Amino acid sequence: MYEIPFNRPYQTGNEWAYIQDAINEGKLSGNGKYTRKCQRFFEKKYGFGKAFLTHSCTQALEMAALLLGLGPGDEVILPSYAYVSTANAFALRGCSLVFADCRPDYPAIDETKIQRLISSRTKALVIVHYGGVACNMEMIADLVEENGIFLIEDAAAAIDAYYISHDDREIPLGSMGHLATFSFHETKNISCGEGGMLVVNEASFFDRAEEIWNRGTNRKSFDQGSSNAYEWVSLGSAFAPSEINAAWLWAQLEQLESIRKKRKIIWDWYYQNIHSLLPGFEIEKPIVPIFAAHNYHVFYLLCKAEAGREQLINHLKNKGILSVFHYQCLHQSPHFRSQYQGEPLIYAERYQDRLLRLPLFFDLERNKFKSLLLA
Repeated sequence: MYEIPFNRPYQTGNEWAYIQDAINEGKLSGNGKYTRKCQRFFEKKYGFGKAFLTHSCTQALEMAALLLGLGPGDEVILPSYAYVSTANAFALRGCSLVFADCRPDYPAIDETKIQRLISSRTKALVIVHYGGVACNMEMIADLVEENGIFLIEDAAAAIDAYYISHDDREIPLGSMGHLATFSFHETKNISCGEGGMLVVNEASFFDRAEEIWNRGTNRKSFDQGSSNAYEWVSLGSAFAPSEINAAWLWAQLEQLESIRKKRKIIWDWYYQNIHSLLPGFEIEKPIVPIFAAHNYHVFYLLCKAEAGREQLINHLKNKGILSVFHYQCLHQSPHFRSQYQGEPLIYAERYQDRLLRLPLFFDLERNKFKSLLLA
């Protein structure tokens, strides 16, 4: 056991009360009181078109692929430095995956290298707001508009994070793509154990999204009385989570601001003190670009080389602290590497080999962290 784990899920205090209330409501299967409360919260606070809670961000991505009607012959551009779900959702539909490199300064897709990857078969661009830090959204939005392709924001870790526009507007991440996906996994700022959400910002997709979310049926129109029969009308699946998950999530959403403030304190403390906490290690601190107002989801270091990262992991382990690296490049994965025919993705591989994440959770004890390191 580690004295300080990498993550510890936070309970606000109202989770069990809301679960009991959901039980008392007599509806636990999903799309009930708490599902609607959560979805309305996101639509109202961030101006999202329509929000659909799902069992996971993985399912939200799979729902996005269904909603766009993607299939064999379609190309999807996405970053190689990303979680496997980002690729799986489109590979499962038979799409061809086109992997892009990262920026040299932080682990987001390099917007200057996207255009060269677009072909007549390109149907969608998927971007990942790594660690809740925005990609360069205005340039990316221009690219997708000019080329007539769909934009999907994988905002798994980006709840309550923003893009700062050239005219200084704070634009919520997840509101600029045609679609966006979020995660409420236990490692995220706001969690319900396992959970996710698909955001649909393109109004022409609203009705079809309802059908897909409801197992491919006309459930909504049937319940409203506008359809005479409850029927199978499209492909779909059981994407909606139970009311138990939604009730837990609602308790977390009520404390969104306080959770963000506490994480900011920890993130800032790391940033100000990390070199004195780890003397003798050659490390670089994370970079947050001027166009991003992030949500303090992750604090990472860049080590000089992979060997240096292993040394630091072992040093922290010996002190009772669990640190972890992150993604392995998808274009080099056992599943895909024989198919990859693109150019070397230098910076994606750099982050794969050098990036190390430190523990960051609501009740992380900074004094304990410091005393363990300096003992």
